[in-house]
Amino acid sequence: MSHTTKVPHRRPTPGHRGAAPTAPPRAWRRSGSQQWAAWAFLAPVTLYLVLFYAYPLYRNVDLSLRHYTVRSFVQGDAPFTGAENYRTVVDDPTFAPALLHTVVFTAVCLVFQYVIGLALAVFFNQHFRLSVTLRALFLVPWLLPLIVSASTWSWMFNSESGVVNALLGAIGVDQVNWLTSPSWSLTSVIIANIWIGVPFNLVVLYSGLQSVPAALYEAAALDGAGAWRRFWSITFPLLRPVSAITLLLGLVYTLKVFDIIWIMTKGGPADSSTTFATWSYQLGFGNLVPAFGPGAAVGNLLVVAALVFGLVYVRVQRKQALS
Repeated sequence: MSHTTKVPHRRPTPGHRGAAPTAPPRAWRRSGSQQWAAWAFLAPVTLYLVLFYAYPLYRNVDLSLRHYTVRSFVQGDAPFTGAENYRTVVDDPTFAPALLHTVVFTAVCLVFQYVIGLALAVFFNQHFRLSVTLRALFLVPWLLPLIVSASTWSWMFNSESGVVNALLGAIGVDQVNWLTSPSWSLTSVIIANIWIGVPFNLVVLYSGLQSVPAALYEAAALDGAGAWRRFWSITFPLLRPVSAITLLLGLVYTLKVFDIIWIMTKGGPADSSTTFATWSYQLGFGNLVPAFGPGAAVGNLLVVAALVFGLVYVRVQRKQALS
């Protein structure tokens, strides 16, 4: 006698034949909400970049490609001239001296700011008594408004009543016309800008030194390496990434320095301290008949120079990361 097993009857479920219904995936909902939240957080930053970076850059490029007058600047009907403004700038007698002054000003300031900042960073890394206080005092030039710093240096470099000439006279050196002599005006603004930029290099490089392991110095000292050898073999190589970003930021800042030069010398005398930054301002706003197009063209040359150095930095960093 055979027994048969009765299979219980299953009620068919709605949906696909013989398949259970699929609920809406919670992971998809979660990822979608997170994506909207990310866009919501990015929206203010994107709006800020568009309004205060992308649009002004677009307007500056447009200014350099059209012949703007005061009337057309207001009404917006300036004719398109292409690269005519750039040709005007290059053919101008001020172009070559301004280019030379920009290169000299930027290179000398970068070298001295970095070297002095690195020396101070290594010095304060010894953690001696009062190091924190002295380090804070070195930040004062960086914290002061530029107009205050430039005005102070103008007073110090004054030919008649400046403290610099007073000190030089005390040791028997003749009076130097720091701000009114074509031979010294560029030197005076370079000195002032170095004084202002050293604290930034000090802070960044000192922060980089904190990431260097102390065990490396101890091992090198046990091997008989002196202070100079430890600096060249340990400190300087390990600070290369920090040094690169410090020099890049310093380069971008120094290229666009305007306040210090304009307050101290206004680019003179006889254009002896004129750089691209001061020349761009003078063309656009320093004359009775403003030349908006050439002024914008000079400004765009500075933007291109900063962009080129930025791309070089990114390329070098990428090669170092791959190697």
